[in-house]
Formats: sequence, structure tokens, C-alpha cells
Amino acid sequence: MSRVYDDERLASAYEHGNEMPEASLRAWVELIASYTQRSSPSIVEIGAGTGVFSAAMARWIEGSEVVAVDASEAMLAEAHRHHPHPAVRYLRGEAEAVPAAEDFFDLALMSRVIHHIPDRARAARELARVLRAGGKVVVRTTFRERLDALVYDYWPRLRVIDELRFPGEQEVVADFVSAGFALEKVTSFAQPVAANLEQYWARLVVRPQSKFTRLTDEEFHRGLARMEAAARNKTSVKPRAVLERYDVAVFSCP
Repeated sequence: MSRVYDDERLASAYEHGNEMPEASLRAWVELIASYTQRSSPSIVEIGAGTGVFSAAMARWIEGSEVVAVDASEAMLAEAHRHHPHPAVRYLRGEAEAVPAAEDFFDLALMSRVIHHIPDRARAARELARVLRAGGKVVVRTTFRERLDALVYDYWPRLRVIDELRFPGEQEVVADFVSAGFALEKVTSFAQPVAANLEQYWARLVVRPQSKFTRLTDEEFHRGLARMEAAARNKTSVKPRAVLERYDVAVFSCP
């Protein structure tokens, strides 16, 4: 995976800058859990970051055991600090080399990480190795052809950057199908991440996402100022919650 998350500053900022309301997080976990019918599933999260989703799945998927894998020691340190849970094990590892035995997991989650993986086809083959027959992979991302994040309104160059970084839907599907998976569905899901634009702006001040490291300081602060002005515009309509939409691709292991 990309080594940008080895940056301790980014790892430290990530937790605060990417938090979401508990109701939204729970809604995501319920969606992810709906793709496996097995009780007390064994789950692996690839690119677990600071452990938000891993700990949430352990909390709300009854009887689950979660292995949270990330390539970044800095991210794992934040995960241990913010999201310890008796049913979660945090392990250092790569998507292409998961630290687990064959046929071990019922469910795999890849949340906002597919664009960081250097060899997606190899990662798909590795998930086929560690998943049991009938196991599911849930890929939570934004496909290149549907990039629609709010940040593009304030930092237009980020869209250009992400068009080069993010894979398209058919590319990801091809990688998993070539590894033996069957595509079950591709859907879209959105949840509130902030009560209003001002709250969202306050989170972004610390540059909590890797994409912001690709901007100059001047570019970043210009965009931040534009968002702040919009958030504090008293003549605007009643403030609305900020939604984040993601594509969800679900694959089944034969």
C-alpha cells in the first residue's frame, strides 16, 4: 500500500478528521453485515487505519472476531489508542500478504483503501486464499467514474488528482473476477458525516486525508478559506448535514 500513511502527523490527524456520527457508523456496519449470513463471523479488515470500522464491527456484529490489518505502524498505534476492543486484533500486514491462514475468514472489508494498493489483482488472490468458501468481500470506495466528494467544490485540482489515483468500477471487478470471485452487486450508500459545513471544515483544517498531501500549502489554505467563507455565510439557507456517498462492491468467494 501507499506509504503516505507512515507519516505520523497524518496518522494522528486521521482519527479526528474522518470521524462520523455513531448512527452513521452503525448504519454502515449494518449494511456490511447484511452481506454475510453466517453467525459469529470471522472478519478481516484490510487497510484498517485507526480501527474505526474494525471496532465498530466487533461492537455491532454479534459474536464477531475481527483481524484489523494495516501496513502502517503509525496508523496501528492510533488504532490501539483510540479503538481497543477485546474482539479485535490489530496486525501489521499488506493487502497482498495477509497475516492469516487459508480459509480463515467469512467476511473481508476494504474501506477507502483500494486506491492505495499497488497490486490489486494480487490482493484479490490473497483474499481468495484467506476467505472460506462463500465468504464475501465488501469494497467501500468511490469509483473513478463517480467521483463526487464535496471537497472537489473547494479544491478542484483534487478531482484531477483522484481521477489518476482511483480505479474504475470495471477495473476492480476484473481484478476480483480474475481471482475467482463472483460479483454479487455494486450499490451506492450515503450517510451524514457532519452536522453542517462549518463542522466539516473544522475537521479538514488538519489535512486528515492523503489526497491533501498532494496540494501545496497555498492551494490547501485557499480551498480551506473558500469552505470557511461558505460555512459562515449567514445569508445562506438553513445549514444541512454533510453527506458522504460511497460505492459498495460485493464479491463472493467460490
